[in-house]
Amino acid sequence: MISEKLLPALVAVLVASAAGNALLGWAWLSARDDATTARAELAGMQQQRDGARQAAQACSDATEALGAMAAQRAAEASPARAAAAGQAAALNARADYTLSRQPAAGDSCAALQALGADWLKGRAKP
Repeated sequence: MISEKLLPALVAVLVASAAGNALLGWAWLSARDDATTARAELAGMQQQRDGARQAAQACSDATEALGAMAAQRAAEASPARAAAAGQAAALNARADYTLSRQPAAGDSCAALQALGADWLKGRAKP
């Protein structure tokens, strides 16, 4: 059988082997837990990335829709802006004429009354 001289060495080898196996098992369990945590974190990050991508796409789509609506409204308002510019030009010319007039005999009130009367005569014409 086994001699008594080899028995302590054999026990030491078995204890060392058991300790090594325990350390390897602990390391394997730790690595497995780390891998599981990493997979869970990766899935969470991918969900965050997908959510951010969807939000960015929605924002981009809304911005494009606003641009299209602004272009449409600008086109619809173009005739009204042109008509307003024409009216403003006529009113500006009238204002320039009024401001360029000198008051009659230093009486600003009488001069403005005369201009008002002229303007009313001009409106009454067909």
